[in-house]
Amino acid sequence: MSPKRVVGILLACFFLILLGMANRAMAEDEGPIVIGGLFDLTGPAKHIGLPTKNVADMIVERINKQGGINGRKLELVSADTEGDPSKANIALKRLITKDKVVSVIGPTRTGCAMACINTIEEARIPTVACVGGDPPVKPVKKWVFKTPQMTATAVEKIYVYCTKNGMKKIGILTASDSFGQEGGAVLIDLAGKYGIEIVAQESFDVKDVDMTVQISKIAAKGPQALICWTIGPAGAVVAKNAYSLGIKFPLFQCHGLPDPSYIKSAGEAANGNIMPSTKLIVADQLPDTDPQKALLLDFIDEYENVRKYGKVNTHSGYAWDAVQIVAQAIEKAGTESEKLRSAIESTKNYVGVSGIYTMSPEDHCGLALDSMVLVKIENGQWKLLEY
Repeated sequence: MSPKRVVGILLACFFLILLGMANRAMAEDEGPIVIGGLFDLTGPAKHIGLPTKNVADMIVERINKQGGINGRKLELVSADTEGDPSKANIALKRLITKDKVVSVIGPTRTGCAMACINTIEEARIPTVACVGGDPPVKPVKKWVFKTPQMTATAVEKIYVYCTKNGMKKIGILTASDSFGQEGGAVLIDLAGKYGIEIVAQESFDVKDVDMTVQISKIAAKGPQALICWTIGPAGAVVAKNAYSLGIKFPLFQCHGLPDPSYIKSAGEAANGNIMPSTKLIVADQLPDTDPQKALLLDFIDEYENVRKYGKVNTHSGYAWDAVQIVAQAIEKAGTESEKLRSAIESTKNYVGVSGIYTMSPEDHCGLALDSMVLVKIENGQWKLLEY
């Protein structure tokens, strides 16, 4: 190699080093990329909100250990909504105006998300909610996305199983709150598609401590299965009431209840209960060919063994996926609001904890039916019923 060529190569390497140093210095001068977190850290849903924040912190820390986003650190500023819609909106405005966040993760509850919609849309702030209900994204709102499965996805998972197993006559028992009403409406709306007949329908208040009367009325109509739609302690009450009545037909719960606390609360009555869930709580039972399995086992190890947050539940991965989707969009498109929003909406085949996400202008959730499995409780343990 000629001396002139050697000098040229050395100069090129020197300039590349200078360019890299300049880029790193520029990234440091720009400071961290700040995203906001709206979580129920106190109030009636803190049992979901606190773990959600823990997981959001967990993935932010991992991203930063891996070099951040295009050389910049990611910073999460969290706010407590207290489970109150008006306080959630106030907290959101503070994150936008005071903390200058480029995106928001959360909130935890559907009602809080709905109270924030106008602020989100007016501020043009890309928001990825961690709520179970569909109204924040159905119909589609330009600036709002969500990581938990749509209610219709969970309902269809149950109905497919019922149809395959000859259960065509169904009784439904739903909470009278917005979540229960939404579930009841979807159960009724999709019944015809699967040849399901709703033979009885009853409701209850989430604070009720006995649903024996409603279950007895449903049982008198001769259903082949009972589907209950609620979250929180009420689901365990229904299970115990059905057990005490000696109900022989299967009890299906909704996708919000696969949680160790459900088994603990329902006790022996939980055995035999079936419910749709993310794959997280049965990760070790998945075939090795499942594209999520390695991630799920890694997530569980860090959550349960390294950080000792307790046992995972079906909710545990929602904030992880929300932060990852936003982080990947920022890496691709930067932090300008419209470009970032568009990049989130263009998410394709992202393998997450809660499923494999592919979003579009018509779908701001992006999870298909195969993102869920059905699980059954046997001897106090979760068992993969359907893959």
